[in-house]
Amino acid sequence: MFTGIITDLGRIEAVTHDKGGLRLTIGVGFDLDDVALGASIAHNGVCLTIVDKKDHHYCLDVSPETLSLTTLGNWQVGDKVNIERALKIGDELGGHMVSGHVDGVAELLSITPDGDYYRLKLKAPDPLHRFIAPKGSVALDGISLTINEVDGFEFGVSIIPHTWNHTHMSRLSAGAFLNLEIDRLARYAARWSETR
Repeated sequence: MFTGIITDLGRIEAVTHDKGGLRLTIGVGFDLDDVALGASIAHNGVCLTIVDKKDHHYCLDVSPETLSLTTLGNWQVGDKVNIERALKIGDELGGHMVSGHVDGVAELLSITPDGDYYRLKLKAPDPLHRFIAPKGSVALDGISLTINEVDGFEFGVSIIPHTWNHTHMSRLSAGAFLNLEIDRLARYAARWSETR
């Protein structure tokens, strides 16, 4: 489990295609001594397992299923990715509960400066748009965000200066695609209302 609070920016150092999937090599700024092989780390919101590590680099295997639901198939050497290590008992729960199981991909329609903040407008894919509600939570590329407004398939979020400066958000532009994980409570509430 994760909270959507990004703790590091990783760098894609190698991308190797392998039997329908990928092997990624990621460089990070934190010490890997206490990170075990088999540990889960979220990369732009996608929970992936460390299969090899050395110094400040580790490798991940990405399945065809993950590639079909996320943006990982478009990653290139040099790209920056949002990193969040899995929660430990006693960690602060900052954002909202995020599983790292991406539901689909949202399209970034626009970025509008608003003082020191940035307003992003996005388009959710069908049928995920029906789980997005004003003042609800969503994870975009692993970042826990509050939804400001919803209009059909489109929704808006605000990015504070800290998030803008300490994640890969400042590198994005209109037309980009972001990994979207809807709030689990929204999914269960919608399912409950459908069965009543």
